[in-house]
Amino acid sequence: MLSVIICTHNPRPDYFVRCLTALEAQTLPREKWELSLVDNASAPDKAPRPDLSWHPQARLIHEVKLGLTPARLRGMRETTGELLVFVDDDNVLDADFLETAIRTAEEKPFLGSWSGQCRPGFEEPPPLWTRQYWGNLCIREFEQDVWSNLPRLPDTMPWGAGLCVRRGVALHYLHLHKSGKRSFQFDRTGSSLLSGGDNDLAACACDIGLGVGLIASLKLTHLIPPERLTVDYLARLAEGIHYSSTLLDADRGIRVGERTALGRTAGFLRIMRLKQPHRRILRAAFRGRDRALQLLAKGQVDRASEKKR
Repeated sequence: MLSVIICTHNPRPDYFVRCLTALEAQTLPREKWELSLVDNASAPDKAPRPDLSWHPQARLIHEVKLGLTPARLRGMRETTGELLVFVDDDNVLDADFLETAIRTAEEKPFLGSWSGQCRPGFEEPPPLWTRQYWGNLCIREFEQDVWSNLPRLPDTMPWGAGLCVRRGVALHYLHLHKSGKRSFQFDRTGSSLLSGGDNDLAACACDIGLGVGLIASLKLTHLIPPERLTVDYLARLAEGIHYSSTLLDADRGIRVGERTALGRTAGFLRIMRLKQPHRRILRAAFRGRDRALQLLAKGQVDRASEKKR
């Protein structure tokens, strides 16, 4: 059995309809998968009220604790499939997506988590200068499968859009949260643009001796409105990504040292060589990293104080 989990908060109605229509058109017979829609504290006038009668194993779940992480955790607890597929409410899956996900699970038993290609579905032609930031918008296209057992290697790390994880990986992730080892939410909460929870979840595959990977035949389209291609949004996104990724590296034992005076000078010169809007976005990225380092330093001080008591 495969479990599709959609976590949504105040979804855009037309995007959400396209997301569900693509699921309804899946080639995988419906008796082989279940559909769980987790409404994450949406406003009353924006809460999803879809007609899910087309699927015999569909259900709507209400998670009142705000945040993508609580919504994902609820979806994991409420489902039964040995393979979980996380679909965002602005994702349009190719018709064979679920079938390909199951085939990958069967043919590559050494993988614990994987995702695929994510094409852009722009509402309007994007400004040319934004292209170098499309990766931050979860856009990824490639030609061949790749995988590794390195949890923070960008070239093989799955992303949240269409993320596939085995039940054992999800159970390990649930344990990290239940045991208090994940007290910080790496995912988005409300209007925040923190990103990293999907990386943390995928990396749990490596924790239990499996690998992570990218599958070229697994494809979806990510619907992107014009407001996500503005300087303001991309700067906020860069800050959120660098903030959460620095904290995630620290949680996973990857050394993240404080920026030295020389490093800060080099960073300043790098920023000043850029033209706007790239200067503003890089400055935001550095700001996110510095905020995370400050938080980590404070935590280290707090722990040292506790040992002295």
